Amino acid sequence: GIVNCDGVILEMEKIPQGVFLRDDGKTVILTDDYWMGRFEVTQAQYEAVMKTNPSYFTGSNRPVEQVSWMDAKAFCDKLNERYAGRLPAGYRFDLPTEAQWEYACRARTKTNYSYGDASDASKMNYDGNYPFGGGSIGTYRQSTVDVGSLGYKNAFGLYDMHCNVWEWCRDWYAGYTEDTTDPSGPATGSFRVLRGGGWNDNARICRSAYRSFNSPGDGDNNIGFRLALVPVQ
Repeated sequence: GIVNCDGVILEMEKIPQGVFLRDDGKTVILTDDYWMGRFEVTQAQYEAVMKTNPSYFTGSNRPVEQVSWMDAKAFCDKLNERYAGRLPAGYRFDLPTEAQWEYACRARTKTNYSYGDASDASKMNYDGNYPFGGGSIGTYRQSTVDVGSLGYKNAFGLYDMHCNVWEWCRDWYAGYTEDTTDPSGPATGSFRVLRGGGWNDNARICRSAYRSFNSPGDGDNNIGFRLALVPVQ
């Protein structure tokens, strides 16, 4: 799928319905297909829609960062206004749920990362001094990098799902929900879910299963987001 943001192209990959095994041992079922951005939202894309660029590590093809959850939602809302009447019936642009994010990240794998258990700094942008799962010490780039520039994509065609910047998810943060069919988290909370890890994190934190959170009004130079086209909930 292609989304045109005022002449700036945003590429999306279709993610087929399926299941994955959560860290608590429960199987999560996603009953609908959805789409995820092939890359994290870039500064050029964000600026085309929002007319501002809050990022610390500037570069048009680097991921936008220092965006809050509310900023990311506002980006999605503007795209929904622009594409009103042109989206598949029953779908809208939004942040992915935590379950949609993890399923897309894993791409049908059960290993620490979508490419295996041992961290690999040639495939992920993290603090390479701190490998995990039998991986070797590697490069610590000390900043974000252009999206997709490391060249690794998972089996669903998604780049940078492990590290570069944390990615906001739609859910309020809490313990794992008992609901395992199309879960969307609790109705209320204080923090929103973050997934994926950032450029300054160790490799353990960049695993497919690792969960984190932040206040929805806060941003940082290691927090960005990825656009999703998902069923309306």
